[in-house]
Amino acid sequence: MPISMAGADGRTAAQPVSATAFRTLMAAFPAGVAVVTAADADGQQYGMTCTAVSSVSVSPPTLLVCIQRSSRTLAVLTKTRSFAVNMLGDQARAVAELFASRGPDRFEHVSWTARPGCGGPHLEQDSHSIADCRVTGSVTVADHVVVFGEVFQVTAEDDIRPHPLVYGMREYWSLGHAGVLPEHCAPSSSDQSDSNTETLR
Repeated sequence: MPISMAGADGRTAAQPVSATAFRTLMAAFPAGVAVVTAADADGQQYGMTCTAVSSVSVSPPTLLVCIQRSSRTLAVLTKTRSFAVNMLGDQARAVAELFASRGPDRFEHVSWTARPGCGGPHLEQDSHSIADCRVTGSVTVADHVVVFGEVFQVTAEDDIRPHPLVYGMREYWSLGHAGVLPEHCAPSSSDQSDSNTETLR
């Protein structure tokens, strides 16, 4: 049972739940999987797996991503004021795991492009949609930073679009065809909740 304590106004306030309880709660709320990418002034690529992506506004078109404060990708996009959100297709589980790891030279193991004017490297072969964004603001919340990005370009396959890769209950899923229940993929080899970005729950 949560312990209560008195606040400054005399009313009682419940203590926050444990990190384990919160992760369990959010694990039951599946989300699409994306790789957020950015490049520094020298053209060095950076990227991280992220499920904390959400739409914010249609006018102007704005989304947000939540990134751990220690992330190198965050440091780069904060300086360049731009990034790309690569929304992964359901065949890209290996890519999601690669960018959730601390392994070096991750871009050497995937196909990517970096066209002039893009927000960050594009993982076109592994993504069903890509949003190029310019940073319009950020808010620090505990050990993460909420970054707001105005979408200035969308890249998507209109004719043949892969099904999105989804992460929930600490496993990867495919949405499958419309009207069909998600088809369960093989479980992850390890709990991704302690990855470098801590965004896979």
